[in-house]
Amino acid sequence: MTRHRLARLALVAATTLAATAAAAQTIVDDWANVKAPPPPELKPVSVDAKTTALLMLDFVTPNCSNRPRCMAQLPAVKKVLETARAKGMLVAFATGPTGKRADTLPEVYPRDSEPVVSTGVDKFMNTDLEKILKDGGVQTVIAIGTAAQGAVLYTASGAALRGMKVIVPVDGMSDTPYSEQYTAWHLANAPVVSRNVTLTKFDLLQF
Repeated sequence: MTRHRLARLALVAATTLAATAAAAQTIVDDWANVKAPPPPELKPVSVDAKTTALLMLDFVTPNCSNRPRCMAQLPAVKKVLETARAKGMLVAFATGPTGKRADTLPEVYPRDSEPVVSTGVDKFMNTDLEKILKDGGVQTVIAIGTAAQGAVLYTASGAALRGMKVIVPVDGMSDTPYSEQYTAWHLANAPVVSRNVTLTKFDLLQF
């Protein structure tokens, strides 16, 4: 075997080993090298009050009060809640599995006529939320709340998978910045879900 052929075989072997090593890496191994994708586009949305519901997700103690970003958003959230009520929209509240109406923060406390469901991160799970929305003629929901990667992500996805249109104002979902970033990316890109989700901001909502 010639020296030239040996060199070629060595190069092939080295290339194969390098490819195998790269293939064996996991996302955890490559974590520090991952670059965040471009931010999703935020779009203006016109809301039909007759067929839209506002979902107020986990604005309760301690969920919101322990998250500075949630507390900072409360004035804007309160304004949207008041607008939705003034337009006659259906408003539904949600708490965690052991929560109750009384746990809701006073700034955004539900009216007696507004339903409250209590469950885990997917507010459709083991509750009558879907029936409440269907009985109200709802075709679109506005999902806001905390935690972004919990109640907002799972409830918005649940609504989208049920064929509803979903509006998610990014300044109405809260947790850590990375959790909010991940949630926005997921809702804008997840198969099936992303077709029914529109990301926006409060000042791009038109009632």
